Amino acid sequence: MFKVYQSEDWKDYRMSFNDPHKVLEPLEKEIKIVGEALEVLKEVGIIPHTNYDNEKLLAHRKAVAELFEIPWTAITHRMQRLIYAINAIKQPANMIAAGVFCGNTFISNAGAGVGPGAVYTAKNLIGVEIKPHEAERAERNVRKIDPTGVARVIAEDAVDTVKNFDDEINLLYLDADGDRARGKGIYLDILQNAYDKMPKGSVVLAHNSVNSGDRLNAYLNFVRDPKNMSASVNVIFDPEGLEVSVK
Repeated sequence: MFKVYQSEDWKDYRMSFNDPHKVLEPLEKEIKIVGEALEVLKEVGIIPHTNYDNEKLLAHRKAVAELFEIPWTAITHRMQRLIYAINAIKQPANMIAAGVFCGNTFISNAGAGVGPGAVYTAKNLIGVEIKPHEAERAERNVRKIDPTGVARVIAEDAVDTVKNFDDEINLLYLDADGDRARGKGIYLDILQNAYDKMPKGSVVLAHNSVNSGDRLNAYLNFVRDPKNMSASVNVIFDPEGLEVSVK
């Protein structure tokens, strides 16, 4: 089953890339729009319910704003909330995030399992960044919010990470870039190498489902095919978009 959730203002709700903590709208509107998207995810069976702790999310957001070095980001507050909420609801034992840059998108996922936003205990929360200097910065950021080491960032090719992971993968977040020929098309390579380790009910989140839609054509065809994933929703409430799929 494939559906689209699209807010009326998605084209106008634009991130200030160099001001990652800028408030773009009243909090009530942010909560409402993300709540509408979560309802669609529930309708198609991606998540069992839409309940998450708003105060925990805000505590997480505050810690990231105070502690993380973020040179720029395309992750809006709406997207941060959605990613956090999905992780808080699904509570993946093992989560792998591919292409994490400075760690902001990674901790939007992992923040439901570690730090002031934690609502459950995870086994492995792994961020993967192929550029060593970026991975080092992301790891420094994460250590400020998670002293346990459950959440960690490694410098590696995400295809190799999922291929060599020796446990099941319960949630996979995709935001990586491949070589010039593939670009975001590498999402499909990563997912296909993780696929057999993902039990039924596992979730895949693919950022840039809108603004990189052409490069993601093969990936989107794969996750929207009911032979591969039981449901997929393209959440469009900012110009980047997030494809949310469940096995």
